[in-house]
Amino acid sequence: MVSSPYANLVSSVFFIVLFAHAEAYDPLDPTGNITIKWDVISWTADGYTATVTMTNYQMYRHIMSPGWTMGWVWAKKEVIWSMLGAEATEQGDCSKYKGNIPYCCEKKPTIVDLLPGAPYNQQVANCCKGGVVPSWGQDPSAAISSFQLTVGSSGTSSKTVKLPKNFTLNGPGPGYTCNQPVTVTPTRFLSSDGRRQTQALMTWNVVCAYSQFLASPSPTCCVSMSSFYNSTIVTCPTCACGCQNTENCITDSKIQSIVGANTTTNGPLLQCTQHMCPIRVHWHVKLNYVSYWRVKMSITNFNYGLNYTQWTLVVQHPNLNNVTQVFSFNYQPLMPYKSTNDTGMFYGLKFYNDLLMEDGPNGNVQSEMLLEKDMNTFTWDNGWAFPRKVYFNGDECVMPPPDSYPMPPNSANANPIASSTLSAFVLLILLVFW
Repeated sequence: MVSSPYANLVSSVFFIVLFAHAEAYDPLDPTGNITIKWDVISWTADGYTATVTMTNYQMYRHIMSPGWTMGWVWAKKEVIWSMLGAEATEQGDCSKYKGNIPYCCEKKPTIVDLLPGAPYNQQVANCCKGGVVPSWGQDPSAAISSFQLTVGSSGTSSKTVKLPKNFTLNGPGPGYTCNQPVTVTPTRFLSSDGRRQTQALMTWNVVCAYSQFLASPSPTCCVSMSSFYNSTIVTCPTCACGCQNTENCITDSKIQSIVGANTTTNGPLLQCTQHMCPIRVHWHVKLNYVSYWRVKMSITNFNYGLNYTQWTLVVQHPNLNNVTQVFSFNYQPLMPYKSTNDTGMFYGLKFYNDLLMEDGPNGNVQSEMLLEKDMNTFTWDNGWAFPRKVYFNGDECVMPPPDSYPMPPNSANANPIASSTLSAFVLLILLVFW
């Protein structure tokens, strides 16, 4: 059969689309997304007043400082008369208005959250956090950001109002892709005494999904390893996040001249390393007890110009179903598939180590963890003691090649079950023939 001249083109487009969707799918957080809900709560003379609520349903991917930026394209010639809890970055051209001047006349407004400490009369509930929004797994009660706006020249009924389109969300950088708004069942609100329900006059939702590839074409973190039973330290793979050149990093000799309390620069602020990753996660198998083993986790920041607020570390390891104690970090098991408990999220203690400082003496956080041994499966062999996957701030880190993992000196010491069986056999021979 002779193929159509367009067959190859169609096939290529299919795989590109399939790849793009696969990149946005996270197997450890399959239902994670950011949902923007737009509730029309009252009509005005030429439009309406709405409450916009952004909820971060992602289990371990948060929005860090400098916070979220939201935008859209108006369907008609709408303007914003006023805002509470957020602000538009540009007023735009309002020259056609005489007398009352709108707050924003931009066809494509760009909205940012107000900073903490904003005047009380400019606030609404769940606003004014500088755009920083924790993940749902860290704190569901705080994984919300809201603002209110009064829209004009839009129509004054559900039949005349046209939904905005082409929503964008930066959190704080690129990475999110938003669908077109969809009209949904109006939101219901419960009065403070719990006895009366009201509802929005009109509600629509916008769902935004994250793609690591869109956020950064290169990885942003890597993993190194070591153990008590092997003197070898397995470093991050060379060029894990890009290769070093004279323009993308700063050397030790230039650090003092570039980085300072009152110094600003437009140049790179990433320390020159062989891996060129802003973040390195080190996993060290520290101690071996009779019924437990102990691991130390260290996160190091190599960026001289960036603090990581409310960071998260996600680890996939088969023994996380038997976590006994975690020191210095918060820990929460993640179970995207109820039958498997091999993934956990670690994050900092509030006001203690939830801020990972920029590169320097304080640019690292550390924790240790005790895991109970399952004697039916426990072994040091074949890299079992090391993670399968590691994510920092929701982005997957580059792992060393499996054949480079620190291996035990011999299999007898590596497998406690084999070792105990051999000892029992030797003891039996001595008792029989002594």
